[in-house]
Parts: sequence; structure tokens; C-alpha cells
Amino acid sequence: MVGGATILTFVALLYLVELIDQLTHHSLDRNGIRPWEADGLWGIIWAPFLHGSWTHLFANTVPALVLGFLVTLAGMSRFVWATVIVWIVGGLGTWLIGNWGGCRFESDHIGASGLIFGWLTFLLVFGIFVRRFWDIITGLVVLFAYGGILVSAVPVLDKCGGVSWQGHLCGALAGVLAAYILSGPERKARARRPTT
Repeated sequence: MVGGATILTFVALLYLVELIDQLTHHSLDRNGIRPWEADGLWGIIWAPFLHGSWTHLFANTVPALVLGFLVTLAGMSRFVWATVIVWIVGGLGTWLIGNWGGCRFESDHIGASGLIFGWLTFLLVFGIFVRRFWDIITGLVVLFAYGGILVSAVPVLDKCGGVSWQGHLCGALAGVLAAYILSGPERKARARRPTT
């Protein structure tokens, strides 16, 4: 119940921010992640809230609702920490490599998709790390339903604009890191068990 309300509130906030952005002629979009610029580091905080258009936000809505809710099933504490790890580590990674790949002009990375990719990969590997049947099943269902979008995390060189594969890739890697860190109690308990 709390997990569903949390995700619905987060997505509602995304819509409120986009409405304000639209009413101010996209003035907020300049607050995304700008690689290798000191003031572009602030974009790590703001980028997941910002979207280039309603279409961009609509494309992120269902995955955010579904994947975000599924991550809450691992526990609200783990959801919060997974989100923080993906948000910060994925954002920092995007800041570091965001101009890599052929673009010769300034880029501004915005959108919740880095967070979505982090939640996706968290769900894919968390079950493997904790070795719990239902978490593994959840990961397999997520792989079947959303695995195809992982293709957009593959680096595309010599192409500028459009989809931020850098944000997708860094979010995805941060999701794996979050799953590893947050599965620590189960991994340590397994290591303490005597072997026969």
C-alpha cells in the first residue's frame, strides 16, 4: 500500500514539474545533467524530474509505475536506498560520460529513464543475489516484459541528440550496484551458513 502510494506520488510530481516546465516555455529543462560542467552537477538532483515534452514523460510513466512499485516489494527501506544509489551514482556516471560518443556540442541530459533503467536492472539481479524464489521470478517477468528496452543502453557512437544512452547505461549499472549492496545481509547470512 505504502509502495504504491509512494510511486503514484512520485509520478504525480513528475507531471506537476512538466506542467510548470511547459507553462514557463521549458525553462526548467536547462537544469539537467551537463557533463563536465561544475554547475551541471546540480542536474544529478534535478534531471529525473525533468522531461523534454509530454511525449517523453508519457513514455516514462508506465515503466516508472510498474518497475518502481516492484522495487518497493523488496521493502521500502531497500526501495529508498536503491533509488538514492541509482539517482546519485547513475547521475554522476552520466555527468562523467555524457558527452562521450561523438557529440561535439553541449548536451543536457534529462528524464527519469536513468532511474527506470536502474530499477529495471535492480529487479533483474536482486533475486540472483538474495537467492529467493519470488525475487528471481520477479526478475524473469521483468526481463520478459521490459528486457527489450535494455538495447537503448548500448552505446551509440557518432550520433547526437535524442535518447541519452549514457543516462540509460549509467542508470542500469547503478541498479546492479544497488542490488549488490542491498543484498548484503542475505549474502552475508549465506556465507555464514556451514557447508556440508
